[in-house]
Amino acid sequence: MMITYNDDAIRDLLQAARVIAVVGHSDNPNRASYRVAQYLRQAGYTVYPVNPTVATINGQPSYASLADVPEPIDIVDVFRRSEYLPEIVDAAVQVGAKAVWTQLDVVHDEAARKAAAAGLNVVQDRCIKIEHQRLIG
Repeated sequence: MMITYNDDAIRDLLQAARVIAVVGHSDNPNRASYRVAQYLRQAGYTVYPVNPTVATINGQPSYASLADVPEPIDIVDVFRRSEYLPEIVDAAVQVGAKAVWTQLDVVHDEAARKAAAAGLNVVQDRCIKIEHQRLIG
């Protein structure tokens, strides 16, 4: 379901989620993906970095793909350019993720429709940290 503009559905998603895979998680503390992932950890989520070019981030393993993440994924948070979203959605569907969330300026309507048709909740072009702070505090 496309829930980008449904605050109640986004709040429900964030409250129900426990495991978030951050695709494109950088090991550079100055990058948004790093800062957002740190915020999510501090908010109590289990966060798995997914970045095939980085072995570890702060001593935690970085996974090459969503399929490598060792437990079921509630939210796939995407920090990759829009053109990569179709393959990320395919991987999210294959691993049984519950939602795909794309960060600011990451939009691919066809991929979003495909994810929604497969039963995933979809949030596009929103920062999960900003929305968490706004809706949950």
